Amino acid sequence: MTEAIVRFFGGPLDGRVQDLGAAEPVRGTVMRHVHLHDGPKIETHYELGYSAEAGWEYRLCSVPEHDDVPKS
Repeated sequence: MTEAIVRFFGGPLDGRVQDLGAAEPVRGTVMRHVHLHDGPKIETHYELGYSAEAGWEYRLCSVPEHDDVPKS
């Protein structure tokens, strides 16, 4: 498998491009990002999706129902 690139849309990571690594990406995976710099803790969540036009992308989403979301 070739390494996949993902783009972020919304929130503090908007515009970031990141390598997903060698692991197989799973559509619907939710990632939690915690921002602690210069002020209060800000927690945002991104859901992984794929489209043929744009490729892999993390879109800002609402807080998931469960608390077992990996931190970035």
